[in-house]
Amino acid sequence: MESLPSFIFASEADLLALTGAAFLLLAIIALVADRVRMKRKRLERVGWMPWTAIFLACMIIGGGLLALSLPQVIAEQL
Repeated sequence: MESLPSFIFASEADLLALTGAAFLLLAIIALVADRVRMKRKRLERVGWMPWTAIFLACMIIGGGLLALSLPQVIAEQL
C-alpha cells in the first residue's frame, strides 16, 4: 500500500508512460496469441479474433504514448 500514493500523485507523463507500457504488454500478448494461432494443426479453424490488427494497434498506441511521455519522465529523474 506504500506505492499507492505514488500512483495517486503521479504526473501526467508518468501515467502516460504506464498506459503506454500496458498497451505494449497487450501487444506482446496479442503477438503470442497470433503465433499460437499460426502453429495450429487444423488451419481451417482460424478463429474470429484479429490478433494481427490488435497487435499493430496496441504497438502503435503504446509506442506513441511512450514516445510522448519518456522525455518528461527522464527529465524528472535528473
